[in-house]
Amino acid sequence: MIKIKRIYEEPEKEDGFRILIDRLWPRGVKKEYASIDLWLKEIAPSDELRKWFSHKKERWKEFKIRYKEELKQKYALIEKIKELEKKHKTITLLFSAKDMEHNNAVVLMEFIKEHFNY
Repeated sequence: MIKIKRIYEEPEKEDGFRILIDRLWPRGVKKEYASIDLWLKEIAPSDELRKWFSHKKERWKEFKIRYKEELKQKYALIEKIKELEKKHKTITLLFSAKDMEHNNAVVLMEFIKEHFNY
């Protein structure tokens, strides 16, 4: 099972293997308390795309299209997530955005579902 969660939420045993999928370390989160098993910043949107989006809802549809295009070049990283899922059973993809519906984790989950029969 792969799920998403905001990094600011309390870590739980049910999170399983925790992967931070943001390019930048989240503000105010101390590494020793983050309970991160892997920081996979390479799977995050490019700096250019991240800065362009800037979490503006009016850019959401275009952001999804552009980020999914970037993800097509990152299949190996998604395969790594899928392999970790086989090993750990539960994977939690962590993100720092305040908006729970319009963020890179939502797009990544959509992409995994669309391309990996999830």
